[in-house]
Amino acid sequence: MENLAMPSRPTHSPPYPADGASPHRDAERAPVLLLDLDGVLVDTRPVMESAWRRVQEDHGLDVPFEEYARHLGRPFTEIMSRLDLVEVEKIRHTYEKASTDFSHLARQFDGTAEVLHSLAAADWRLGVVTSKPLDRADPLLSRLGVSFATVRTPDGVGRGKPAPDPILLALVDLGADPSDALYVGDMAVDQEAAHRAGVSYVHAGWGYGRPVGPAPVIAASPADLLRLLVTGPFLEGSLL
Repeated sequence: MENLAMPSRPTHSPPYPADGASPHRDAERAPVLLLDLDGVLVDTRPVMESAWRRVQEDHGLDVPFEEYARHLGRPFTEIMSRLDLVEVEKIRHTYEKASTDFSHLARQFDGTAEVLHSLAAADWRLGVVTSKPLDRADPLLSRLGVSFATVRTPDGVGRGKPAPDPILLALVDLGADPSDALYVGDMAVDQEAAHRAGVSYVHAGWGYGRPVGPAPVIAASPADLLRLLVTGPFLEGSLL
């Protein structure tokens, strides 16, 4: 959701594979499920609201959180530009520190971990494509107790969502084709990034944003997502 830098290289840490690790041969055609973090796997809205309140207090800003939230998923510098704010690095520093301070407010969405374990057992390869820096994303992912084959964060160079780069780079990590993959997000920038990457998209209806036309498939809950992937149109060999 929040995009505080720009993505480039894989940012793996245990249990994620090391840079340059090749996928197992028997997994090369297994379906790939890539997911956003904020608003899809974990409810971090209370964290973001509290962090933005700290920004308002420390920098004397009257920009409401709702205005900031409208642009979630874009690079932080772009959000600041859209909000006509200056002193971007000072604001970024305040926001990042406050986000760490309030990280205890984050909660998993009901059923998320169970759904991920079920999909892993069904031979889906799981990955995360998030706009949250790794040092803040990793503790949240660790709480899920699920092993992800790749995690792409904004650390490094490159373009952030809605550019397709982070999704395509995740597929490179896995040696997978776009036709093998599905991306689950909750913001319009997620939908656009998936479209530009040539991967199927499912909108997380339990998240923070609304899809844009043409309307994608919408999962009402993590359990509904599991139903769509196991019995719905997104079966192996028919992702697109």
